[in-house]
Amino acid sequence: MRKEQIRKEKQILKQEDISKEERILNALGEVDDKYIVEAAPAEKSSGKITWLKWIALAAGVILVVSAGIRFLPAELPDGNPTRLPDNADSSSSGHLAEDTASDFSGLPLLAISVESSESMGYEGYMAYDISELTDANPWNETVELSTLPVYRNPLSYDTDFLVSGADFGAMESFLLEVASRLSMDTDTLEITDNTPDTEEQAIITEKFEGKVPEGYFNPTALMAQQNGIKIEVDLSMTATITFEPAVSLPDGYHFTHYSSYEDILAVAEYLQEAYSDLIAMKEPQMNLYGGDYNIYRQQGYHITFFDTAESLTEQILNYHFYRVAFYCNDEGRFYMARVFRPNLSHKAGDYPIISPEKAEELLLNGNYITTVPYQMPGQKYIARTELVYRSGKYEEFYMPYYRFYVELPEMKQEDGLKDYGAYYVPAVRQEYLTTFPVWNGDFN
Repeated sequence: MRKEQIRKEKQILKQEDISKEERILNALGEVDDKYIVEAAPAEKSSGKITWLKWIALAAGVILVVSAGIRFLPAELPDGNPTRLPDNADSSSSGHLAEDTASDFSGLPLLAISVESSESMGYEGYMAYDISELTDANPWNETVELSTLPVYRNPLSYDTDFLVSGADFGAMESFLLEVASRLSMDTDTLEITDNTPDTEEQAIITEKFEGKVPEGYFNPTALMAQQNGIKIEVDLSMTATITFEPAVSLPDGYHFTHYSSYEDILAVAEYLQEAYSDLIAMKEPQMNLYGGDYNIYRQQGYHITFFDTAESLTEQILNYHFYRVAFYCNDEGRFYMARVFRPNLSHKAGDYPIISPEKAEELLLNGNYITTVPYQMPGQKYIARTELVYRSGKYEEFYMPYYRFYVELPEMKQEDGLKDYGAYYVPAVRQEYLTTFPVWNGDFN
């Protein structure tokens, strides 16, 4: 019964990928549409994230990424580099094992974000076999990369989850660029923000019993609307485009939440041609990712594009950061697109990375971070490895990780449906991290 309840709760929350700001307003009873993000889920790395509500939401602002994890300091009291795990040695640090830290001595140390989750629960993917989960990640295990870039997230959040570091000038320029791609008249386009009006501020102030945090009413998005097209650019430089009415595709195309892979491929080919100006890439590559199931045994796929015109490193960055995504509504019509352009101007440097083999050693040693409420069950349960960037809004640094899809034996169902949990090992070599994750067995 507990496993079935977990699956049902996980699937319910999968449809409720809401922001912390919304949870705050829900807890206060204030859910004005002006403050609620569109229901379509924001993408997480390369795949769809399913979330299990396994911890009670007390005040709407609880983070659980760090549960079951403790962190070791990067330097010992004598100033030596990061302590390696008991079963590791410095000669097995990856492709650059022969290099010394002095070769990259100018690089700042990186902090692994402890509280980076934007939702409750754990990241898991349900499939009968790992081969059903698909994406177009340009990285694979045969690729040999010695370094990858790391970027500092320009946005930071205080204890009230109020953000600083936003660039409203860049947001406005981005909005106008997207509007131009959609052939909107940018000369007459009226741009507004989402600052609440006086009446709304009064209602919220009453809910807070007069103790509204300073800056709570600051705008968090810019908006413009023209000829049935609305564009909203948020602080993370994501442009959300909604069409009213939603666009019906020509006869023969089936664009629904649970269309087959073949149907989604046909839709993607149509959208690539019909909205080439919006995609605006030199060599657009389809990323039809997904393939996981819900509790009703329905499979879903999603459509995004990224540019493959440049080097492998640039392709990896485009795949994770600079994307264009398309969404259908419940009636099978195209109603929304998103253009992702996060601010990567704050580069920390090009960091040496470890090999996937080394990352697996660390995974088996317990040096990982995860939201899965089960200890990593062992090597034989590792189903897939991929290199990804974790780019959640609470990450201090956008840095590469190896993501391991691990079969969870506790969650296997009678008909063979499996649950693959996500476990992350930092890809940056340990001596460049201020902290290093160590499993401490606290999940119950």
